[in-house]
Amino acid sequence: MITITLKTHIKAPIQTVFDISRDITEHEASSKNTREKAIAGVTSGKINLGETVTWRAKHFGVYIKHTSLISEMESPTFFVDEMVEGVFKSLRHEHIFKEVDNATDMTDIFNYEVPYGIFGRVFNYFILKSYLTKFLHERNQHIKQRAEISNLTG
Repeated sequence: MITITLKTHIKAPIQTVFDISRDITEHEASSKNTREKAIAGVTSGKINLGETVTWRAKHFGVYIKHTSLISEMESPTFFVDEMVEGVFKSLRHEHIFKEVDNATDMTDIFNYEVPYGIFGRVFNYFILKSYLTKFLHERNQHIKQRAEISNLTG
């Protein structure tokens, strides 16, 4: 199991950050480089506990599909999306939100297993882990920007 952990400090209320983090349209906006598009399940608005979304995106020049289930949720502090169908052997993404001094600390714990044995592990070591870290960081910066603008404009 490979783990990527990212922490982002956001100057916005916890509920705002939580809601933007599970908003399908915001996710699409944050991943324009990969042309991520919700094509089945929840395709707009906020995804909730027990709901699924199927994404179509272009990674490494190839279009792939990935279906996630929101398997756990405790508003506004926590939710988990888990892959139910896709290219990984397994994938679990924990989203944790904590109020700190009129702001929110957002933590991502992204756990995954690669398929294809030694070839998958080598690909992960040299390319995939840094690619996924960058992808998550860009998404988090989008969430931060949207939440902080929302907080300023009220």
